[in-house]
Amino acid sequence: MPRYYFDIREGDDLAPDDEGLELPSIERVQEEAARSLADMARDAVRSPHNGADHRLAIEVRDDTGPLLQVKFTFQVDRLRD
Repeated sequence: MPRYYFDIREGDDLAPDDEGLELPSIERVQEEAARSLADMARDAVRSPHNGADHRLAIEVRDDTGPLLQVKFTFQVDRLRD
């Protein structure tokens, strides 16, 4: 079974995945990336950074190079406190 690496990007910061996961298909890879990104987005929404631009991504690669990227971007502008 192929091994896929799920690197995490938050803004300009990149946290490479050194372990990876063995998954049977690209569909399962996409599902895993989307699920991980949803968890990251949920945590970012709870962050108290007013006006912060949140750019989150999971960049998936295998031993031969990049395969796909799942991205989520949002901004919170408080109009009142």
